[in-house]
Amino acid sequence: MNLVWQRFTLSSLPLKEYLATSYVHRSLVGLLSSWRQTSVLIQWGDATAAALLSLVYALAPFASSTLVGLLLVACVAFWLLLTLSDEVTPANVSSVTPIHLLVLLYWGIAAVATALSPVKKAALNDLATLTLYLLLFALCARILRSPRLRSWIIILYLHVSLIVSVYGLRQWFFGATALATWVDPESPLSKTTRVYSYLGNPNLLAGYLLPAVIFSLVAIFAWQGWIKKLLALTMLIVNTACLILTFSRGGWIGLVVAILAVMALLVYWKSVEMPRFWRTWSLPIVLGGLIAVLVLAVIFVEPVRLRVFSIFADRQDSSNNFRRNVWDAVFEMIRDRPIFGIGPGHNSFNKVYPLYQRPRYTALSAYSILFEVTVETGFVGLACFLWLIIVTFNTAFLQMRRLRQFRSVEGFWLIGAIAILLGMLAHGTVDTVWYRPEVNTLWWLIVGLIASYWTPLAQNQTNSSNLEPTVN
Repeated sequence: MNLVWQRFTLSSLPLKEYLATSYVHRSLVGLLSSWRQTSVLIQWGDATAAALLSLVYALAPFASSTLVGLLLVACVAFWLLLTLSDEVTPANVSSVTPIHLLVLLYWGIAAVATALSPVKKAALNDLATLTLYLLLFALCARILRSPRLRSWIIILYLHVSLIVSVYGLRQWFFGATALATWVDPESPLSKTTRVYSYLGNPNLLAGYLLPAVIFSLVAIFAWQGWIKKLLALTMLIVNTACLILTFSRGGWIGLVVAILAVMALLVYWKSVEMPRFWRTWSLPIVLGGLIAVLVLAVIFVEPVRLRVFSIFADRQDSSNNFRRNVWDAVFEMIRDRPIFGIGPGHNSFNKVYPLYQRPRYTALSAYSILFEVTVETGFVGLACFLWLIIVTFNTAFLQMRRLRQFRSVEGFWLIGAIAILLGMLAHGTVDTVWYRPEVNTLWWLIVGLIASYWTPLAQNQTNSSNLEPTVN
């Protein structure tokens, strides 16, 4: 059974041997290697690429989608330049992971969906956008192999998110004009301020801050020194408060799932140091305590109670009713094109959805990641997407277990990455902020972070490289 699982998750796939004999890999990688020796830019390639990534994650909450798109184009062009000028070494070959293969397969399915799309021109434009995001993952997976560059990108994102959260808290204290109908107008919370900071939408802000909450939590364990730990604690409090004040039900669901996951993984990480009693009972105590706090908040905090109960109001809540009507139309779209869908992207969706929509229920997306993937690339694309998720989580857990043996603080970032992906998927079950640049770039950063730790299964017990502390 274990062998079947290893093959399904590609854990035992001999990638190094395959790439060493691959004609395509040998023909493209290293094509410009002679130029690399004389180019100052390429000799500092990883640092330059990290600078480009820094621009993406520093400007994403504040800049227009057009500017972020241009930065993604620059990142992709530089990744291509680095790849073509690489020297073919065992280290470079080992940087290709099972996650890369599934990402490539998903892109191939999206390309087929584009070719079969009823709106080919719109789908082709969106395929180009999808390609930018997938190659952003490839660049992140490459650059984040360096512990120092990995630390820099995470620290940068945490500081930018702190600025975003502080401005969101300012909106809560001083008021902010609602830019859309975000709450059922008949709800007692219809006049409540929902913060949105620089992102213009509270649901989008919640999706953007979720990784910041989890990363700031694990930073308390990963960062050394009390000043740095206090900074991480401050970030945790501010980011969590701002996310809660978005009153985003999807964001709250994602936060709860991520917090429960990160606490369970932290207990697992620390269990080797615990006495027998705490090894047995620490997880039930921690999770039981967190659930008790949530129950008490629902019982005694009226805004929380009203917002949580609205989740179960079905069509009596206007937001729920809107989603149900959109989903009904989406199910019909899937029924008509179940194999490869209508083609990737919101432009394709906007062209086809009006043919199925219920009167007065216009929508820009399917309001669920799983439904969106299915409507865009069919059940073939959904199967590949789920396979990609499973392989990513399996890779993360295997590498976290390896780092746990060495007690490396790098393992805390993997713990955070697993919890973040679970939280973002939980949020994405009822919303599609995942497709916005501010959140989508973070998703592929986290997946790239996990891929950057990958080592072949045979080396997991012996390879202790990249184990230096993230912050000293």
